[in-house]
Amino acid sequence: MNPIRKIIHIDMDCFYAAIEMRDFPELADKPIAVGGDVKRRGVIATCNYAAREFGVRSAMPTAQALKRCPQLILRPVRMEVYQRESQYLRALFAEYTELIEPLSLDEAYLDVTQSTRCQGSATWIAQEIRQRIYETRQLTASAGIAPNKSLAKIASEWNKPNGQMVIRPEDVSTFILDLPVRSLFGVGPKMEAKLNALQIKTCADLQLYPVEFLSAKFGTLGQRLYELARGIDERAVNPERIRKSLSVEETYPSDLPDSEACVAALPDLITRLENRIQRAGSLIAIHHLFVKLKFNDFHQTTVERVSPQIDAGILSQLIREGFARYNLPVRLLGVGIRLKQEPEREAIQLPLLDL
Repeated sequence: MNPIRKIIHIDMDCFYAAIEMRDFPELADKPIAVGGDVKRRGVIATCNYAAREFGVRSAMPTAQALKRCPQLILRPVRMEVYQRESQYLRALFAEYTELIEPLSLDEAYLDVTQSTRCQGSATWIAQEIRQRIYETRQLTASAGIAPNKSLAKIASEWNKPNGQMVIRPEDVSTFILDLPVRSLFGVGPKMEAKLNALQIKTCADLQLYPVEFLSAKFGTLGQRLYELARGIDERAVNPERIRKSLSVEETYPSDLPDSEACVAALPDLITRLENRIQRAGSLIAIHHLFVKLKFNDFHQTTVERVSPQIDAGILSQLIREGFARYNLPVRLLGVGIRLKQEPEREAIQLPLLDL
């Protein structure tokens, strides 16, 4: 019989904003956000808890954030600084286990099932990691400890900021019942609305439906929902996790009025995308090209096509196709590549920290 797994999800608290407050102590008690310049119609990358009290949120347009909090202090993104901090975190995690799956610069899964640190206690390991992060980096982290990845991630949100929560194996069946379905891995706003239309709002509601019904209604996701609603998640912590895509985008000071204006902006985006690929220092196996358009009413669409290389002609066609879906001025335009799931032999994985 396989041992009960011990999975930790570490999630840094307001990572970018916390680094700014640490490096500039005079900002510590003020509402701050890291994000784009309002003159370039940027968006908020993250904000501290003081800003959140005013309703400021990640991915919110900067102009809207300033309306909600006129005294909001905007800090530019210092990606190299955040990457260095993330590298330190990865090195720290590696002292406890080799099974580390980074999700982004500021969060990761750790499988400590076989770890002998802290007498093998996942709870103590998480506590010690959080304490060391605070003592050495003056940053706080939250943690969730559970028998699988899905529950560990849910638990890490429970006592934020600067807290942790344990879901013990014997408590899973009770804990899961009152969870809203939006907490489940893979359930976004659209899927939540579909489930709510069936009067499915909690995992207890979801448990009332047989797997055959859910699979017929939602396909492969139905099987997954059936399992997650019962606290089942067999996904392994995957240290080999690599990027599935790489992209660049630009929010323009003035809307691009038509598809041809978008196409005219394409050469600059292609150059930036190629530079990002070069900075990765790798040969990568491209599988798809895609474009992303966000319109002035904030609707957005993505169009993609199979291609083994960056092709300006294909990207131009994708832009025209995407623009035709809404036929509105465009405020943000992005281009990117999707990578083959199994890179060719000469291809090298992109570094996880090249964001």
